[in-house]
Amino acid sequence: MKLEYNVYSSKELGDLYIVSDGEAIVKIELFADDWEELSSNHEMVKSDSELLQTALEQMDEYFRGKRKRFQLPLKWKGTPFQEKVWQALCEIPYGETVSYSEIAEKIGNPKAVRAVGQANRSNELAIVVPCHRVIGKNRSLTGYAGSRTDIKEKLLNLEQSYARE
Repeated sequence: MKLEYNVYSSKELGDLYIVSDGEAIVKIELFADDWEELSSNHEMVKSDSELLQTALEQMDEYFRGKRKRFQLPLKWKGTPFQEKVWQALCEIPYGETVSYSEIAEKIGNPKAVRAVGQANRSNELAIVVPCHRVIGKNRSLTGYAGSRTDIKEKLLNLEQSYARE
């Protein structure tokens, strides 16, 4: 399947690769190494489609503090459990954080804290599905895209700076 993409360049994180299947956003890749692997395994075409232009505009609004919620058609692929977690992530208010255990409780599975963490890690729609808003029960910035807590910190600081305005 051919996928379309475009690139949003943020001063906070660098290049973000936004990928569409022509109907919905299917992936947002934050890391150049992972992008290279993805683009070598799929037929990718750079596109200025209306959907990708809208995604770029909304991403720009987000990074300027003007957008608190994304309004894009999304297509995620995961297990029913992962999809429940991702839906719960979309309900976390801008600039706020919740713990992995709070998400587990919210989806009716309070013992699934580690599974919530794994679902977060599997989220392919970073920023738009805000897994960066999930932190450890002790309020620490645990795991983001593996061990990239620096990215989580930058996104949370960005949101919190605009949330105070």
